[in-house]
Amino acid sequence: MSTSRKWYTPYVSPNDPCPPLGPISYETPVQLYLGFQPRGMEQFSPFEALTHGTLWPGLFTPYTNPYLSKREELNTDG
Repeated sequence: MSTSRKWYTPYVSPNDPCPPLGPISYETPVQLYLGFQPRGMEQFSPFEALTHGTLWPGLFTPYTNPYLSKREELNTDG
């Protein structure tokens, strides 16, 4: 299963005066992986579609904070 969250580590120059950044995350839209819409694709009810922002459950991706779990780990260790 592919995920819509990607990670990358920026290049850090040896002469860079700024502190290096850690891994950075970004999200790609699910539509990139779908291609053409298949016939008979499952649909939300009208009310659910308004609350989710899309008619199709296959295109629904809730935002999750990738850094939240790291913060929780830091808080429980200290």
